[in-house]
Amino acid sequence: MRVRVEQTALPGIGMRHDLMTESGRRLGVVSHRNGRRDLVLYDPDDPDSCQHDIPLTDDEAEALADILGASLMLGQLSGLREQAAGLLTEQIALPAGSKYVNRRLGDTKARTRTSASIVAVLRQGEVIVSPDPAFRFDAGDVVVVVGTRKGLDGVTAILADSDPDG
Repeated sequence: MRVRVEQTALPGIGMRHDLMTESGRRLGVVSHRNGRRDLVLYDPDDPDSCQHDIPLTDDEAEALADILGASLMLGQLSGLREQAAGLLTEQIALPAGSKYVNRRLGDTKARTRTSASIVAVLRQGEVIVSPDPAFRFDAGDVVVVVGTRKGLDGVTAILADSDPDG
């Protein structure tokens, strides 16, 4: 089911985006022209009245978006796993001695070599969803991979490779 988001221009202020939840609650985000954002929860008895207004810094807004995006992605992966027999999701820590530390994801050729896909990277509490081939790994990254058992094992072996010439 698609959720309808209503966009309303607020002259002199910025833009408001509202949505109605399945439970009947209305919430929104007000994006001010000066860059400030407010998370808004409307009164259930009066949809034009704001019950709660929570100002968010840029970092807080980004963290909230990451949390919502990551939980949605992981939920979708979980549902997909139930539908596709043999399809697994695994988190693989990038070893500090891996030759891929400070190198691009594309250098691994993981999908071509294993048919498994790197769908996200967890880095110091941040979720990087759908990293592109130019994404550079850091020591301590945790790679989220989707594929068959054989594919996941292949990605684990690729990331564990410490031979700079191999």
